Amino acid sequence: MRTQILLLTSALLSHALPVEQKQATCTAPPQRKSWHTLTRPEKLSYLSAEKCLMARPATLNLPGTRTRFDELQMIHVRNTADGPIHGVGVFLPFHRYYVALHESLLRTECNYTGGQPYWDESLDAGKFSSSILLDGSDESFGDTGKGKGGCVVQGPFKDYVNPIGPGQEIKDHCIDRQVNDCLSGNANATLVNECLAHGDFVDMWNCIEGVPHPAGHGGVGGQMLNVFSSPGDPLFYLHHGWLDKLWWDWQSANRSARISAIGGTNQGIDLGNFTFPPFDGNGTFPIFPGNGTGSNSTFPPFPPFPPPSVNGSCSPFGFPGGPPGNFSGGFPGFPGFPGMPEQPFKAKAGDPKNVTTLGHVINVYGMAKDVAAGDVMDIQGGLLCYEYV
Repeated sequence: MRTQILLLTSALLSHALPVEQKQATCTAPPQRKSWHTLTRPEKLSYLSAEKCLMARPATLNLPGTRTRFDELQMIHVRNTADGPIHGVGVFLPFHRYYVALHESLLRTECNYTGGQPYWDESLDAGKFSSSILLDGSDESFGDTGKGKGGCVVQGPFKDYVNPIGPGQEIKDHCIDRQVNDCLSGNANATLVNECLAHGDFVDMWNCIEGVPHPAGHGGVGGQMLNVFSSPGDPLFYLHHGWLDKLWWDWQSANRSARISAIGGTNQGIDLGNFTFPPFDGNGTFPIFPGNGTGSNSTFPPFPPFPPPSVNGSCSPFGFPGGPPGNFSGGFPGFPGFPGMPEQPFKAKAGDPKNVTTLGHVINVYGMAKDVAAGDVMDIQGGLLCYEYV
C-alpha cells in the first residue's frame, strides 16, 4: 500500500459556498486547538455547531443524504470508490481540503467562531477507552459504543440517525463504535515522531497513513473503521485534523522545500475486489464472516478484536506480525500477508500519469470549488487560512 478552507477572514465570512475564492494574505487565521486544551464553553460551542450541521437540510442532491453533515460523508464515500483517496499520494492533500470544508461549513452555516479542533491521539494512545472525548458527558463525543450493536447511547450525538453506510450502503443506523485500546496504541508519540523524521514526502506520507491513521480509526472502531463511511462519526474530523497537523509539522520543519513536496502513486487499492484469506481459527486473528467479502464492497463487519497483546505486538487493525507501517509486499504492516489488488490505472484530472503531482484535482462534488493539490499545500497561503496551536 503506497500509500479548503477558504476560511475567509472574519470580515469576509458569509453563507456563500465555502472555499470558493482566493485571498492574497492570511492575516487572521482561526486557531485549531487540541480538544484536551479547550475550555468547556469552547467544547460546547463546537458540539452545538456539529449538531447544527446534522440538522441543516442537504442541498446537493447526493444519494441518500438528508443533511449537510451527510453530504460531507457521501463526498468521502464517492471519492473512496472513484478517487481514489487512500493509498495514494493525494491522501494528505485531499483530507486537508476535506477537513477544511467541514470547518468552513461550521463557521459559515452554523455560527461557529472557532477553528477545527483536533484530537492529539498521542495523549490517549493505548487508552482510548478512558479518553475525555469518549466519556459520555455533554462535552464529549459520546461513549465507547455501550448500546446494542455498539451504538452510542450517551452524549450529544446519541440520537443522530445516519443514513449513509456502512460502506456504500444507504440505510439508517446509529453512530456505532467498538473502542480498542490495543489498536489505539500506534498513535503513540514515539511512532509518530518516527514518521515525522522522514525527509522524503512519500516516506512520511506512507508512515502517517500506515501508523497513526489506522490507529485512530481502529482505536475508535465501528463506523470509524469503515474506509468509505467513517466520516459518519464526528470524531473523524478531529482525527484527520490531527493527521493534518502532523503533516504541517513536517512541512514547517523545512517549509521552503516541503511546501511543494508531493509524490506517490495515483493507483489505489481495489477495495471492491479484495478478500481476506481464510484464517486457521487459532484465535490469534479475528474471524471475518464470509471470508472477508461484503455486499457493500468494503471491508467486512469486524467482530471483537483479539486481546491487547497479539503475538507480543499491536499492529494496525489488530493483525499480528510485522512492524507497523511496512507496506512492502502485502497488507499494510504485515510482511507475507497477501498483497492488496490495485485498481486499474486511470488518468486523473490534473495527473495524466501514475504519479501524484501538484496539479492533481480534488473533487468535492459541488460542495465547493474543486481545487488542485498544489492549492492546499500551504495552510496559510492563497486558499487556506488557519493555524495550529
